[in-house]
Amino acid sequence: MARSKTIASHIGRLSRSKVKAYRGLQNGLKKSDAPVKSEPEPFKEVQVGGDKNGGKRLVPTSKAAAFYPAEDIRQPKKSRKTPQPTKLRASITPGTVLILLAGRFRGRRVVFLKQLSSGLLLITGPYGINGVPLRRVNQAYVIATSTNVDLGEFNELDDAYFVKSSKPRSRDAESEFFENGKPKAKEAYPEAKSVEQKKVDKVIIEAVKKTENLGKYLKASWGLKNGQHPHQLVF
Repeated sequence: MARSKTIASHIGRLSRSKVKAYRGLQNGLKKSDAPVKSEPEPFKEVQVGGDKNGGKRLVPTSKAAAFYPAEDIRQPKKSRKTPQPTKLRASITPGTVLILLAGRFRGRRVVFLKQLSSGLLLITGPYGINGVPLRRVNQAYVIATSTNVDLGEFNELDDAYFVKSSKPRSRDAESEFFENGKPKAKEAYPEAKSVEQKKVDKVIIEAVKKTENLGKYLKASWGLKNGQHPHQLVF
């Protein structure tokens, strides 16, 4: 195709992008002429024995697939991304008092113990002070305060503590909640978890008692009043 004709001084009939599209410049200029790979022949000639077989025969170079799926099979999307460990916020350190923003205990102050391998935060009230048991929370739903409890190193619990026992669920909804026409009795809280909670509470409560009024601070719930803005507060 001829170049873009000028319809006025320094004004062409075609735009620069249109000219590039016609000339194939959107793919970039060729910097080197690499040798073009020749495609293999679809058939090759093979010698065949026997007087009545013709002596030669054309055989396909690539063997056809023996299996054809009846329906289209979805191919998994290829990704070069690899899962990275969750980065903990600099303001959250072991012993930091956090404020929960969501969930059953929202508005409660809790003590951060450590970050689990799943990336979640292990926290507790402790249970003996404000009734918040050992829980896992996402760091996106907490506010880190400047108050800190001296706990030292804490490496006792991991994600296995929160794994629930797998029981076969009943298909009938009524038999899942009722037994002999009466509501099913609640299952007892696991004794092992209760012992672990008391063990953790003992360590934290001893550390809390060292600071005056810290127990009352953890017991009090947190909330915003009319006209207060969280981004203007210092925690």
